[in-house]
Amino acid sequence: MKKLIVSVIILAALSAPLFAQKIPEGKESEYFYVNVPLERIYPYKTGYVVEYQKGPIQLARAYLPLEWFRGAADKEGGPAKGEVLYMSSGSSWPYLAVYYKNGEFSHVRLYVRKSHTHETWGNIPAGVNLDDRFENVDDLKLQF
Repeated sequence: MKKLIVSVIILAALSAPLFAQKIPEGKESEYFYVNVPLERIYPYKTGYVVEYQKGPIQLARAYLPLEWFRGAADKEGGPAKGEVLYMSSGSSWPYLAVYYKNGEFSHVRLYVRKSHTHETWGNIPAGVNLDDRFENVDDLKLQF
């Protein structure tokens, strides 16, 4: 009886690759994405400043212009480059999802907590001018 059980397990393990699903030729997605947990997100008058982990002890910042999130089509007539999705309370941590199409930046999604009292929301002090960081931004390159 033991030999039969061992034989069935070995046979199942060896035949598993035969039943694996494969993506049909020509049906691969041209998109790929990178999810990055957020440390802080700061709303600013011309966009969002997001901080994320660059390494074990370093933070990096990305500047996301507000025009990316305005639902209207961009200059070329395509969809908006950004979307803010509000998460309800729970165990999921806010994150940034950056989408690339054929290796080039396509769009970004911010998954943030609905409540601005969550620890990931921050404030930029009055009098701080970050306008130049949002000018002519048309790409998002994450640092790691």
